[in-house]
Amino acid sequence: MKRILVTGGNGFIGSHTSIVLLQKDYEVVIVDSFINSSRNFYERIKILAKRIDSNLLRRIIFFEGDIRDKNLLEGIFRKSANEGKRIVGVIHFAGLKAVAESLKEPSKYWDFNFIGTFRLIEVMEKYDCRTLIFSSSATVYGCSKDFLISENAAVNPINPYGHTKAAIENFLKNIYDSKSDKWRIACLRYFNPIGAHSTGLIGDNPNGIPNNIFPFINQVAIGKIERLEIFGNDWDTSDGTCIRDYIHVMDLAEGHILSLEFLLENECRFINLNLGTGIGTSVLELVNIFQEENKVKVPFNYADRRVGDIARIVADNGFAYSLLNWKPTKTINEMCKDGWRWQQVKG
Repeated sequence: MKRILVTGGNGFIGSHTSIVLLQKDYEVVIVDSFINSSRNFYERIKILAKRIDSNLLRRIIFFEGDIRDKNLLEGIFRKSANEGKRIVGVIHFAGLKAVAESLKEPSKYWDFNFIGTFRLIEVMEKYDCRTLIFSSSATVYGCSKDFLISENAAVNPINPYGHTKAAIENFLKNIYDSKSDKWRIACLRYFNPIGAHSTGLIGDNPNGIPNNIFPFINQVAIGKIERLEIFGNDWDTSDGTCIRDYIHVMDLAEGHILSLEFLLENECRFINLNLGTGIGTSVLELVNIFQEENKVKVPFNYADRRVGDIARIVADNGFAYSLLNWKPTKTINEMCKDGWRWQQVKG
């Protein structure tokens, strides 16, 4: 049974990916600092694992800490080696992810995102673990004019968050090029993850005021926030609101597992992969579908455009399909239903 380290495994995408890893017979070591999630969320992960199969609980190991702490990381790898359960791969989610915050505090983003990854690579090399799935982002593309954005599109981020992701991708490519006979690396550029686990036990659980649109919609619908602000109704789109490629978090989790298995089973290589549906949905369409599917009201008003926003970004996911046989299965309606179920369970 292979042991995988998941950094940021207590977060939105990390928690769902950890559950899928457990279901596919991996042992999962989670390290998380709780900077983007609450401390009780790990208990929800354990409750869900137990509900699926009580035996899964034996395969979860948790460490609290910051991956910039090299001693912490070395302790995690050393403990696994001493137990005769060497960590064979890492899925790296840990980092900060709010575009607006990155514009206000760029040095914080470079510190957490880049330095954290740098420390991780140092320790992985020391313990001969050279398979890495990196949580990148479609923000690396910036203002692409392509109708569907492929992995060959220009990398030209327009905000500090996107710049940190692009710089990490370049750094990882340098690492691969220096030892291309040893490293297996995949940078997964995913688009806009929403939804939640079908049980409603885990979902997007940001600390404080949400940065992403879907938890904001949830909190407006349940009455915690008065109304949603839609940033701009004068974009060059059919209804004037931004178009995004929303993908169900469970489809995204499956993409991570398939990427990991592809790397473990094949020769050393470096790949960039888009994970999106290839379908564009406007912000206004998303709000309307959410209201119709869940029979709730989401009051909103239009506000000025945000700095760093773009009109449209939708994935060309053909490469992921051809390489991994991965294809999203969940509709935008299912994303809205599952996401609202999570909000109702969580309260």
